[in-house]
Amino acid sequence: MGGTLHYLSNLLLGGGSSSSSKKKKKQFNTVELKVRMDCDGCELKVRNTLATMKGVQSVEINRKQQKVTVQGMVETQRVLRRAQSTGKRAELWPYVPYTNPYVAPPAAYDKKAPPGHVRRVDAVLPVSPGQEERLATLFSDDNPNACAVM
Repeated sequence: MGGTLHYLSNLLLGGGSSSSSKKKKKQFNTVELKVRMDCDGCELKVRNTLATMKGVQSVEINRKQQKVTVQGMVETQRVLRRAQSTGKRAELWPYVPYTNPYVAPPAAYDKKAPPGHVRRVDAVLPVSPGQEERLATLFSDDNPNACAVM
């Protein structure tokens, strides 16, 4: 009832620029983190820290994969900072599922990746033509400053 009354008073009195309408609405988000956890105490500390965040609906922890999944109305960077505040090494989940062996995914193999996953590679820097030539002449016999190993 109070929300309706507040809305109508703002609409009729011209106070349409309330602070609640300027706020950016958070969307439901799923954040996956890789957090280094060794024991039940570490797991409990991370779970309690993340579960007390405003907007968090669920926290799932897989200690074998060292994976933490947080669901709710939360921002990715805030969850990451909160996980790092526990003193544990935390990063965004760096793995993607590897499904088709015939299509080269934008990923790299990693021995530490869980079964069926490969490490995600976000961006590969393109090599400019001038830089490519410089790299080619680095081991050239014509270059007096070339590497002596070759």
